[in-house]
Amino acid sequence: MYYICIDIGGTSIKYAILNKEGEIFVGGTIPTRVTSNGNHILKDIKKLTGDLIEQYRNYKVKGICVSSAGVVDPDKGEIIFSGPTIPGYKGTKIKKEIEKIFNIPCEVENDVNCAALGEYWKGAGKGAESMVCMTIGTGIGGAIILNGKLLNGTGYTAGEIGYMEINGEHIQNIASARSLVETVQEKKEGKGVAGLTGLGIFELAKQGDKDCIEAIDTVITNLSIGIRNIIYLLNPKIIVIGGGIAEQKEYLEERIRREVDRGLIGDIFKKTVIKMAQKGNHAGMLGALYGFLNKHR
Repeated sequence: MYYICIDIGGTSIKYAILNKEGEIFVGGTIPTRVTSNGNHILKDIKKLTGDLIEQYRNYKVKGICVSSAGVVDPDKGEIIFSGPTIPGYKGTKIKKEIEKIFNIPCEVENDVNCAALGEYWKGAGKGAESMVCMTIGTGIGGAIILNGKLLNGTGYTAGEIGYMEINGEHIQNIASARSLVETVQEKKEGKGVAGLTGLGIFELAKQGDKDCIEAIDTVITNLSIGIRNIIYLLNPKIIVIGGGIAEQKEYLEERIRREVDRGLIGDIFKKTVIKMAQKGNHAGMLGALYGFLNKHR
């Protein structure tokens, strides 16, 4: 049995055909088409799904598994809230429209929740009964798995870690990759350095650049406060850190662990494991499939 998995982001839509073990057979990416007041996402994923079913008829697709940006009602498979990066996305009925056209079961879940499920099933969180996933990029997203089940929350917004307040600031404003870049740009103003990226900042830090080292240390300090709050509140078996920052495992993982431990009030709270994510860009599609399989046993 095979499944079409689609991961809808603000700039691109990833897709793949997977078997029920999570092995990828066909995959690719298309741009997310948005305008100033709308988007073409539903139209594009309908065409994409139809093309994949037609082109790979021998795969006999049994399900369509969708990971999407925005707040998702997973029971209805509908987008119930979306930020300004995807105009006009709220109210998009993905499950209803896909099932109506293709007569194949479709399930939809939030992208960070799917990334967490992917890491839980096949990645850094494998074997853990409880897990919190933090994705660090432009902002900070989060997802919570307790007793092996995703916690969606009353309004499907559980895990919105980015809005956690630290010293009067949302943590995503002081511990995200965006905040890191903005801080270094301010430090480098007038020094002839332009076009900095998160990756570039880490490379400069490894070469001993004082401004970059200090900015990264500040992000680690702020992020660690948030992680300690999660440990005190949920005491999960593991906290998985994903997003582009996960590629800096060698530089960050041990530093974050030390800073988290430094502020914990006792050794009993140090049992939570902290790991960088392992499944990268495939985590969302893997998690979408895992969620689908659990609903269609």
